[in-house]
Amino acid sequence: MTDLYRLLPEEMEQLVIDMGYPRYRADQILLPLYYKFPKDINDIPQLPKKLREDLTKAGYTIGSAKEIHRVVSDDGDTTKLLLNLPDGTPVETVLIQYPSSKINGHPRSTICVSTQIGCAMGCVFCATGQMGFEKNIKAEEIVAQVIHFANILQQRGEHVTNLVFMGMGEPMANYDEMIRAVRILTHNRGFGIGQRNITISTIGIISGIDKLAEENLQVGLAISLHAPNNELRKKLVPTAGPNSVEDIIEAGRRYYKKTGRRVTFEYALMKGINDSPEIATELAILLKGNGSHVNLIPINPTAGNFNRPTQDNVNEFERILSDAGVNCTVRIEKGIEISAACGQLRTDIVG
Repeated sequence: MTDLYRLLPEEMEQLVIDMGYPRYRADQILLPLYYKFPKDINDIPQLPKKLREDLTKAGYTIGSAKEIHRVVSDDGDTTKLLLNLPDGTPVETVLIQYPSSKINGHPRSTICVSTQIGCAMGCVFCATGQMGFEKNIKAEEIVAQVIHFANILQQRGEHVTNLVFMGMGEPMANYDEMIRAVRILTHNRGFGIGQRNITISTIGIISGIDKLAEENLQVGLAISLHAPNNELRKKLVPTAGPNSVEDIIEAGRRYYKKTGRRVTFEYALMKGINDSPEIATELAILLKGNGSHVNLIPINPTAGNFNRPTQDNVNEFERILSDAGVNCTVRIEKGIEISAACGQLRTDIVG
């Protein structure tokens, strides 16, 4: 069985031609897929009955994610779903919304998608990392997460504005499927979201960063740094190499040079571990002048024994970086109380 959501528009076109139908039939499949969200091939009535039958006989299906559980934050801005993917695998996906700055504008609606079930990177402060690795998610299953929320938003008169590959798993460890999903979702005959509205996050898989730089995509890159030196980073990210900090910084420079897209370094602040003024100064020296952006994230509650720093410590950390000329912001976290924020996703917790 082949899910139609797996096919790039060019592949869809070749499929209908190979089946003996005119080229334009491909668009009669693609438009409903990405704007009407059919659950079955027979839900596309504009297709000739014979083509629908031929597609079904050839083993083509329309996969969709089935919602198992939904929880919404107190302010209504964050929705976390536990979805069953077409093969029955459960995965968590999150919608985060921010008010639009435009008059009568739609909210900015960001979908945080997952690329793996669990994660092999083992970050000690991340709930997903503590699950261990279970499996990679296929491109069509990544697309299914987006389509499910797109359908929900369409019913509200809203639409998906941004995608972040920051859900469960390490996107670069499922590189080929992740990139296929990105190309489907950004294709102007597919889902059609702008490349610049997508950010791909990585714990620092250098080969993936370098490959992404060669893809001719204008997507954002976020690298999870979390420490300014290798000794501390190794404690937080057990899979990190002996020179991971230097390797990551250099990979970020290469990415920026190749794409012209500024790199964001994600930094989870943990009380008493990596939030001191001395460490802030060390980080400032490391990043000063390289044109990157630092996203400071006070650690979110997980099963691990890590605490959020005080607001004063966060402010001081940000001040030290800013005074050194390092561009930085403190992330506005949403959905913490429903375990939908950064580092909190795992399929056995749905509350």
